[in-house]
Amino acid sequence: MEWTLSSTIWSGICIAIALLILKNKFFSSSKNRPPGPPGWPIIGNFLDLGAAPHQSLTNLSKKYGPVLWLRLGAVNTMVVSSAEAATDMFKNHDLAFADRKTNEAMRVHNYYQGSMAFARYGPYWRMLRRISTTELFTNNRINGTENLRAKGIEKMTKWMWEEAQNNGSVQVGRFVALGSFNVIGNVTLTKDNIVDPQLEAGTEFFASLTRAIELSGLPNVSDFYPFLKWLDPQRIRKNAERAMAHPLNFATGFVKERLLARQNGQINEKKDFLDVMLEFKGNQKDGEPAQMSQQNINILLLELFLAATDTSASTIEWAMTELLRNPHVLKKVEAELDEVVGRSQKVTENDIWRLPYLQAVVKETLRLHPPVPLLVPRRCIEDTEYMGYSIPKETQVLVNVWAIGRDPASWEDPLSFKPERFLGSNIDYKGQHYQLLPFGAGRRMCVGVMLAQRMLYLSIGSMVHTFEWALEDGVTPETLDMKEMFGTSLRKAQPLKAKLKLKVSEGLI
Repeated sequence: MEWTLSSTIWSGICIAIALLILKNKFFSSSKNRPPGPPGWPIIGNFLDLGAAPHQSLTNLSKKYGPVLWLRLGAVNTMVVSSAEAATDMFKNHDLAFADRKTNEAMRVHNYYQGSMAFARYGPYWRMLRRISTTELFTNNRINGTENLRAKGIEKMTKWMWEEAQNNGSVQVGRFVALGSFNVIGNVTLTKDNIVDPQLEAGTEFFASLTRAIELSGLPNVSDFYPFLKWLDPQRIRKNAERAMAHPLNFATGFVKERLLARQNGQINEKKDFLDVMLEFKGNQKDGEPAQMSQQNINILLLELFLAATDTSASTIEWAMTELLRNPHVLKKVEAELDEVVGRSQKVTENDIWRLPYLQAVVKETLRLHPPVPLLVPRRCIEDTEYMGYSIPKETQVLVNVWAIGRDPASWEDPLSFKPERFLGSNIDYKGQHYQLLPFGAGRRMCVGVMLAQRMLYLSIGSMVHTFEWALEDGVTPETLDMKEMFGTSLRKAQPLKAKLKLKVSEGLI
């Protein structure tokens, strides 16, 4: 028989699988693991995940309990699905579960090495965290960029109105993503109008960015069978490398432009986020680098853009979807805005703190539609005793905040959209109330939560204040599509389209 490269590859796969089976059979111990469904040989519990893993895992937790054990290929996986279990994890075992499980899609262009969200726990991540908490996302810096956010959101509402006049309806998510992107661009780069919806460059950028986001959220067999990484059988890594190239080059261009300007003596009098990253000096202790490399600055800048266009935009789209699905709630938001702001002026961030019902709407949206339903996967640093179970080192840890937000043990009538549940309540999403964790908690909590909060409140408030909203003809609150699309963020499977009428004078838009 002729021995070919294909034969060699498949023989290697078969041997590796056989060794894996033997390892699982003779050397792995399930002693004192959390309960979970029985798995199939080789694939384990893959088939239990389905197309919507957050929903499938919620159903499994109802049967097996709030701490669930799965084997996904060669990867031990623990799923936390209740406020009680999350409390124990974040209060008592946060460090043990502080590492990251890096998937193959995040390895393209060495993205994970410069990313704060996906970086392994260690000196570089601690440096990024320090930059973020002491320089980038401080109250003073966020307050100092209020006017930039206002300008970005004004442009977003203007684009929406132009689209509504030209086409009769608006694809909400598209303009929210553009608006959020420009807001972050203003804050990060002190640049106005980073992308324009009418320009081809903006369309190409968002098409590439959307494709990269979709690929990073796909289940990848190489993530669960490490010996298959070199084969890339689903071509996810190859396609992600291609999709990520354009957005990364886009971010790199801004960094090169700024470096050239600084070389020519053009220094911003008021430092923006990019200036802070370029000038930051590490303490060089315990392996911390002396400064951020240009490549890592490129990646961190892109990550800020990704957060705005993906997670923030999806939350705003879900909020408007819920308001259109619940017209009585929309009327209450409108009435509050009319009373506090009136129709002769724009909504400002100073108004937000006098709009408790709007704040409650945002909290209720985040409860039912957390932007990252399983949070970013964590990785167990060392063998750990947790909730009475023995969790081995390198276990992947998922926190199902989608399930926690819909848990009847924590919420009355959990599937209904009722912002009133937050009125007069101190429950918040800043990592201290474990029944509401859309941004996570502990060391790996999203550091941009304060900026995200301002953007969500001001965007939704401005959109409701500026326009009268209605569903397209033939769509009713009862027939409005609420299907989810699982990925790195939880987006609407069917983009929201709505009709708009101007409520305020033309001069306010």
